[in-house]
Amino acid sequence: YESFEAVEDFVSEAAHDANVLAIKVTLYRVSGDSMIIQSLAYAAGAGKQVTVVVELKARFDEERNIAWAKQLEQAGCHVVYGLVGLKTHAKVILVVRQEEGTLNRYVHVGTGNYNNQTAKLYTDVGLFTANKHIGQDVAALFNEITGFSTPHDWRVLGVSPNDLKQKLIAMIRREAEQAAQGKPARIIAKMNSLSNQDVVDELYAASQAGVKIDLIIRGVCCLRPHVPGLSENITVRSIVDRYLEHARIYYFANGGTPDLWISSADWMSRNLNRRVEVMCPVLSDSIKEMLIQVLELNLSDTAKARKLLPNGKYEHIRGEEEPFRSQFAAQQIITWKNINPLFEP
Repeated sequence: YESFEAVEDFVSEAAHDANVLAIKVTLYRVSGDSMIIQSLAYAAGAGKQVTVVVELKARFDEERNIAWAKQLEQAGCHVVYGLVGLKTHAKVILVVRQEEGTLNRYVHVGTGNYNNQTAKLYTDVGLFTANKHIGQDVAALFNEITGFSTPHDWRVLGVSPNDLKQKLIAMIRREAEQAAQGKPARIIAKMNSLSNQDVVDELYAASQAGVKIDLIIRGVCCLRPHVPGLSENITVRSIVDRYLEHARIYYFANGGTPDLWISSADWMSRNLNRRVEVMCPVLSDSIKEMLIQVLELNLSDTAKARKLLPNGKYEHIRGEEEPFRSQFAAQQIITWKNINPLFEP
């Protein structure tokens, strides 16, 4: 609902900024006319340290990624191909800038590819941040991927296959503990697919402990909701509309002090065990509110949403009033907020 040009401009401005010393980026799928590729090549030609992690095994994009890798190498970029045996699926950009004698890090973390074509068709979210701890973790991630360091103890990020799954499970269990103590306990998780059995089992246990769990899963879901004695407190819905729902957003009530994360990872074994993925905390209250609103809009959809039944079948969600279309509502709200920052829906 917002232009992808903000991400392209971030890389372009960094490439042309004399005070920027380094740009590092992960590329999984890029388009044939990528402005980001052009900016990275320009930056390398201008003498900046440019590191590009290219995933050569991105399904259906292998030939294109090989061509981009060769072009970037010829431009002077340091091109690496990730860690042996692992796909690099994380979406992160790191810019290092010299300011008044110190080095500051600027980061973009996204849920979708750095692809200006699919950005027109997919719903994704991205976070720009200069947070010190996130910057340190992203720098350490690039050092690990490029072979300059051993696996890292992450300050704030969750990174697979290191500890992302463990952090997810710990937060699910924490909600169960909060419910047992009578404190606010809720999980809202939006993703493409859910199939990891360990995570499914933890969600079942949390449901039995009294945690209200709402899952927004467009694709595969191996969890059965509304099963007596197992998952009465879990709902699962899928939204299929004009734009492909692709964002991964995870909300944990945490006893009244909500934790909210965005991620490149679905809750699938391949993402949690066999890929390099990033899960990043959202620390800004205003951004938290915006993402919570996105989740609430999805949960209110009665036009393009289907709910998963205990027998594995889906049925349309219908309300008593006029159908509510969450993508249309989100587009209206975000457009008005951009026109008038004081707008309150």
